Amino acid sequence: MSCAPPVERGFFPLDEELDLPTGSLSPRLAEAVVLMGTLLPFEQVPHLLGFFTRVEIDEDTARRRTESAGATLVHLETAEVERILRECPASPPGTPIQQLSADGAMVPLVHGKWAEVKTLVIGTVSEPVTSEETRTLHTGELSYFSRLTDAESFTRLAVGEIHRRGTERAGVVCAVMDGAEWLQGLVDQHRPDAVRILDFPHAAEHVCTAAHAVLGSGTAAASEWLGVQLQELKQGDPGRVLAALRALPAGTADRPEEAQAIRDGVIAYLEKRRTQIQYAQFTEQGYPIASGAVESANKLVVEARLKGSGMHWAPDNVNPMLALRTAVRSRRWGAVWRQITQSLQQDAAHGRCRRREQRRCADHPAPAPSVLEPLSAARPTRRPAPIRSEPKGLMKNGRPTGKHPWKNGGLSHRPIASSRCAKL
Repeated sequence: MSCAPPVERGFFPLDEELDLPTGSLSPRLAEAVVLMGTLLPFEQVPHLLGFFTRVEIDEDTARRRTESAGATLVHLETAEVERILRECPASPPGTPIQQLSADGAMVPLVHGKWAEVKTLVIGTVSEPVTSEETRTLHTGELSYFSRLTDAESFTRLAVGEIHRRGTERAGVVCAVMDGAEWLQGLVDQHRPDAVRILDFPHAAEHVCTAAHAVLGSGTAAASEWLGVQLQELKQGDPGRVLAALRALPAGTADRPEEAQAIRDGVIAYLEKRRTQIQYAQFTEQGYPIASGAVESANKLVVEARLKGSGMHWAPDNVNPMLALRTAVRSRRWGAVWRQITQSLQQDAAHGRCRRREQRRCADHPAPAPSVLEPLSAARPTRRPAPIRSEPKGLMKNGRPTGKHPWKNGGLSHRPIASSRCAKL
């Protein structure tokens, strides 16, 4: 029994006519694979896809398609940033009060390394709701931007989401963040007139650190002192809290010198940000005082997918996953997937054009170059005939001498005349 020859990869002309994407999955299934790979570990995607669609794929396919789609989205978002910086288009109108918060979260990389992913959250601050004794603020319509990069590059790349949300034209922007210097640089770049608010839990943590260092961690004295000062910090005058910090008796602590250094460091930290801890004033104006939105983003956007058990990411694959995750959590998956699909279709169209050109060249090969030399080429000279040596004494200057047989009738032993007579 003879074996059939191997089948080479072919193409279906209708796929090219309809501009269908390459691969064995339909557009809907391809989207499902990428969405599942964005939300779940790659090893879970084949089982769930098979359960819901009866289509079988392997883990490598789920990984490859998800990372490819994410890389395409990173390219599109970067290109949009370049366009905005180059053309400076007018941004859409922002909301009356907008919250801007950013923070970092660590993710595990290959070879046991860790790196910080920076995340920006933009939200709309609604009107405060006042009950009997409380005044509640809510920040909604949250959108996210995350990247594994340095602070300067992150500040530059964030212009895409900031422009899309109309932060430039928002009425009041409340920059609620912790005290990291790179965060202030972010605000300086995009909304230098923003109301800068030190995250209240962050400020309260510093006050607690000083109290525990001086009065003892978990002691009744520390708890009583903190109960008074934290309420004053949130609803009263921050100057009184700073005065209470200075009055802490560091000399009576178990380690006086260490307690004094911690207390003085907290005082210097809060004093430098005195204008950012006016929490009673901020609350009265309807501004948020906590950056819980970005803390949640670190967990929901970044850590829930990139910090799973046993996960270690190659650096080049982190940003593609972050781009997809922020699209899902910002509730923009439909619009973003259309952009990804269009880009992939354009790439596939370029690939088809190249293949058509390759097939055309294979069906109609170019004529072989002519073996004739151009007329302008110099013709080779004819080789001269070899010069024969003249027999010694018989030839002189190319002419027979008297000794030559021609002169003596030695060319033929039979005279011509006698031969003729014989014939007659």
